[in-house]
Amino acid sequence: MKYKMYDEMMEQPEAIRKTFASELGNMENISKLVKNVDVIYLIGCGSSISTCYSVKSALNSVCDLNVEVFTGYEFVYNKKLIMDENSVCICASQSGETADTLAALRRANEFNIATVSISNEPDSSMIKEAKYPIITLGDRETAILGTKTYITQLACLYQILFAASDYDKKDEILDGLKEMPNLIENLLESTEEDNKKLAEEFKDEDIFYCLGAGVNFGLAYKLAMTMLMEGAIKHACPVYASEFRHGLIERAEKDVPHIFLDADAECDELTKKAINFANTLEAKSIIYRLKDYADVNELLAPFVLVIPLEWFVYYLAHFNNEDPGETRHIGKVRYE
Repeated sequence: MKYKMYDEMMEQPEAIRKTFASELGNMENISKLVKNVDVIYLIGCGSSISTCYSVKSALNSVCDLNVEVFTGYEFVYNKKLIMDENSVCICASQSGETADTLAALRRANEFNIATVSISNEPDSSMIKEAKYPIITLGDRETAILGTKTYITQLACLYQILFAASDYDKKDEILDGLKEMPNLIENLLESTEEDNKKLAEEFKDEDIFYCLGAGVNFGLAYKLAMTMLMEGAIKHACPVYASEFRHGLIERAEKDVPHIFLDADAECDELTKKAINFANTLEAKSIIYRLKDYADVNELLAPFVLVIPLEWFVYYLAHFNNEDPGETRHIGKVRYE
């Protein structure tokens, strides 16, 4: 049986191509603005904030851009904003109507901060109210996991911010973005069956610990918060790989599932130590290594590893008789 998420996964490469064909010039102009600000605020919720975490970690490891990440209401309650400050606020939302993120956008506009919105809905409030709107062209997305919107938001953030950076390998990153649609097409085809088998093996597990370091923590957050909990209806917890020895080390027991994301970056020294320790306890370790899927700059790892993870979660839901694109409460129950 195919669910709506299947079609949306397969549409990811074309969504990136269409978005960049339409919005690249716009993003290049925003990059020029970003070069001259004192601070860059990245705002999102759920899957969108995971893209903010990933690009912030990537930039922090290679350049001196000053990037801060907030959830929507955290930014609204931030008392350090200054009227007319030299900053830019980039807000990401699939719908462009996420209440938390929209409130943050309006708060930034009140302080006359340059505002950028990245959304998949051209008629949304965030696109209309931002000073610099970017429309991702993924067409309507209905599956809760956010496949097309995640990958296009992440690509837009990388394009804007790396183009504005002084990273000596930024051309390698920007060229990698151009090639990403072709790479994702190949990954969609080549990683399905292995992850279908893996999902069937783990279908009866109830909790997954998701670990990533550096650029992969954002993806570990998405994996736990929006993919496993929302899509597969499994308990999950995102953990910085470097924090494995605080707290989780006491719950890492035999047969407890851990999902490790490894880009073979400098910070993954600690990821590898966590993997080794989990193995000594005979925990059930699922390891997604960038080098097993693509030969790209390590900072592009989230674009690559999210594809086999999507297949894993898709079939994990399927084998538990769940539609990976449906929800029980999100969008159905008012959150007061």
